[in-house]
Amino acid sequence: MRVDLFDFELPEDRIALHPAEPRDSARLLVVDPRDGLEDRNVRDLLWLLRPGDVLVVNDTRVLPAELRGERVRGEHRASVSFNLHKRVDARTWRAFARPAKRLKVFDRLELGSDGMEPLLATVAGKGDTGEVTLEFDLSGAALDEAIKSHGAMPLPPYIEAKRRPSERDRTDYQTVYAAEDGAVAAPTAGLHFTEDLLVGLQQKGVSIERVTLHVGAGTFLPMKAEDTDDHVMHAEWGEIEADTVRRILAARQKGGRVVAVGTTSLRLLETAARATGTLAPFVGETDIFITPGFRFRAVDVLMTNFHLPKSTLFMLVAAFSGLDVMKRAYAHAIANGYRFYSYGDSSLLYRASPRDDEDGA
Repeated sequence: MRVDLFDFELPEDRIALHPAEPRDSARLLVVDPRDGLEDRNVRDLLWLLRPGDVLVVNDTRVLPAELRGERVRGEHRASVSFNLHKRVDARTWRAFARPAKRLKVFDRLELGSDGMEPLLATVAGKGDTGEVTLEFDLSGAALDEAIKSHGAMPLPPYIEAKRRPSERDRTDYQTVYAAEDGAVAAPTAGLHFTEDLLVGLQQKGVSIERVTLHVGAGTFLPMKAEDTDDHVMHAEWGEIEADTVRRILAARQKGGRVVAVGTTSLRLLETAARATGTLAPFVGETDIFITPGFRFRAVDVLMTNFHLPKSTLFMLVAAFSGLDVMKRAYAHAIANGYRFYSYGDSSLLYRASPRDDEDGA
């Protein structure tokens, strides 16, 4: 499909630079391909979800993976910054460098804030699109702790272009249920949940299941292809445990809906269901690219924020609820002052196609 089919005009003032306070006070646009649009807020999930539904959240934890420092060549120094985006091994990460033109293979790096012992690394490789491979002097858990103490939260470029990361972003850009270190971008739909809302949903009879997908910085990269067939997705590591699968399938057999919190949860669930046609345990990398025409097998309802024009994520929601439906929904959101992107408002999308067990497939 042509990428320009997924374009729309978004005013700059619709891009949220800070989250709603409290988190669950954000607006929620309910999008039903059959019944139309409804303006609600996130706390209305207590009424929108039903007993027996399963809320599937991504419990990845965002590492403060933006590192700033200096390239060192003898007496010559130059300022550089990096966004780590994929771990290679215990001491090696791939990263996007700014400005990459200042770097050469074997350059030494001193990274971190003033007044701290620097985190040392070497440029071990360099690609053609600003990507470099960094080999750190530390490894394993020691490296993880050093990254946490030296790094800043890697805010999306459309936020960082307007303001620097702050100490508050360390909590704002993390879900309340984050548990597994490894992401370099937040599963942002989950940022709307509070402990109180999660307890309320459980008391209502909505079960909450955790999966893990470590979100990579590739989620921020613009589409450069003119046709979706020519786009290559970045792979991300994920896991769904067997006990989680068993509980989700049991709930679905009793009529409960699978409600994915965020496109990351959905992509992992649909990856795990793709091989056999039904949800199964999964561990490994996924580069699934969902565009209109995709047959959904695992997810019935999707909660997700509002995405960039011509992005893979807007293509995903168009596949889920229909391109025309989502264009009308986004036009409504823009006209009615909804806040967009990572710190913005959210939406609750119903699937355009029926479940397999509803259509006899």
